[in-house]
Amino acid sequence: MTGLRVKPLEAATWPDFAGLAERHNGVWGGCWCMAFHPEGIGRGRTPEQNRSEKETRVREGRAHAALVYDGRDCVGWCQFGPPSELPRIKHRRAYEKDLDALPDWRITCFFVDRAHRRRGVAAVALEGALREIARLGGGSVEGYPEDTEDRSVSASFLFTGTVALFERQGFDRVRRLGKHHWVVARAVVRAGRTAGS
Repeated sequence: MTGLRVKPLEAATWPDFAGLAERHNGVWGGCWCMAFHPEGIGRGRTPEQNRSEKETRVREGRAHAALVYDGRDCVGWCQFGPPSELPRIKHRRAYEKDLDALPDWRITCFFVDRAHRRRGVAAVALEGALREIARLGGGSVEGYPEDTEDRSVSASFLFTGTVALFERQGFDRVRRLGKHHWVVARAVVRAGRTAGS
């Protein structure tokens, strides 16, 4: 897909993020991309609470995402942040079992407008997230994608991304998390620096 561009999630782009979420019932029934933050989602939490807390986090600079635009429309995002911002991950028990050290950054989820799925939006979002991580200082980055090789999986369930998507951006498989998920990792150099400096 050509003509896509990326902007960071911040106060100025919050209405674009919110518009996309609202067009999709708050995303997965009202998550508002809060599941991986410390507050989490679930019992006793309403979609309205999730929306309000997400907006507060964005306005305070405590939520990060690369937003993908097709023209003026926000059509997807990739959420990222340090582990303190995104402590809740899928397969956490298996993840912590063999944990040596936390990464500097985590990439936890993707969302793509239903009318734009399977058109390269997630790839653009991941590339944008990595550029933002470089701008914010770089460091070690992990993702927790699903291996879909030889399997058919609905795009709407691939919110952690696919292993192939991450591998195309230079990530390596580190260890398995459950039957089909992996920890993948790579280093990102701070913007303005080269790998040897």
